[in-house]
Amino acid sequence: MASAAVGSLRGSIRRAALRTAPRSPVVQASFRRAYSNGPGAEQAKGTSPFVWAGVAAAVGGGAYYWLKSGDANPTIAKIEEATGGKGGTRSYQQVYNDIAEILDADEYDDGSFGPVLVRLAWHSSGTYDKDEKTGGSNYATMRFKPESEHGANNGLKIARDLLEEKIKSKYPWISYGDLWTLAGVVAVQEMGGPKIPWRPGRIDGTDKNVTPDGRLPDASQAEDHLRQIFYRMGLNDQEIVALAGAHALGRCHTDRSGFEGPWTFSPTTFTNDFFKLLFDEKWQYKNWKGPKQFEDASTKSLMMLPTDIALIKDKSFRKYAKAYADDQDLFFKDFAAAFGKLIELGVPLEQFASKPPTFLKTTEEQADEKKAAEKK
Repeated sequence: MASAAVGSLRGSIRRAALRTAPRSPVVQASFRRAYSNGPGAEQAKGTSPFVWAGVAAAVGGGAYYWLKSGDANPTIAKIEEATGGKGGTRSYQQVYNDIAEILDADEYDDGSFGPVLVRLAWHSSGTYDKDEKTGGSNYATMRFKPESEHGANNGLKIARDLLEEKIKSKYPWISYGDLWTLAGVVAVQEMGGPKIPWRPGRIDGTDKNVTPDGRLPDASQAEDHLRQIFYRMGLNDQEIVALAGAHALGRCHTDRSGFEGPWTFSPTTFTNDFFKLLFDEKWQYKNWKGPKQFEDASTKSLMMLPTDIALIKDKSFRKYAKAYADDQDLFFKDFAAAFGKLIELGVPLEQFASKPPTFLKTTEEQADEKKAAEKK
């Protein structure tokens, strides 16, 4: 009880600090392209049947699924929430709010599960292969071995178990892919970051859909490796650098990646500090028995990975990194677009409940609306 009270108070203080800190304007860019990149109605025969979790209507008029007839393997073409109109806006907003409530955790890392939830959303989406049309966020295959045990996913069982216990048990109708990506959106927005476009429609696959190891970045590598990984997903240099800005959050752990330490002095607040520190600090090799990583010369308390340093060594990457270091609003805008694209990789367009994506309200925005309504 005492721990919960401290965590709640800590969360209130952090959110109050965010309200008084300068923030980028709400990012609501026009998304002209369809984010779907995976197979839709024309899936090859022989693909394993999907796990239709929550096909029956949920209590209180929950989700219902319209299955496209005539396909060898039916895919979801439309999802609507009876309680929230098209796209289930109200219902998913409630899921958002409940996820926001579990972010602050006095016992975990720097006091927040936010960074590990962002990592879960990113790693569950970043397995997409645009040529093979496999991977991505659609089937939530990290639930199964061997993908759940891939080295790049070390530590993410914490995030998966947290969402299973606190959220999925309460909202059994939401797919794991939707839950994991929504949790990443919540974390970014509630930690002071930009508004991220999101919409439901991912479905749960089986272990037959598991992707091979090696599709996520190896932090010990350099720019050529980054391009190989991200180009395979269909992303470009600017999007690679923008997504790297999420390293403003969280820290590395020796028992997970082998690396150790945070990237910034405020690892639970989303800012452009990652880019500013890349240019403002002098980075030197860390003298230790672990893998090659860098530390700041001034305090020796921060770290950078070889793939991070590649962002300022490579000419193309560097120009974007410098632009983001100089302009947080630009970084927020480009990150929102790149992250919104990332978490839709591999999802057929016809599965989405809303077109284009929507922007769910932060808890701060909802509180402000409530105050304004009370004054009327």
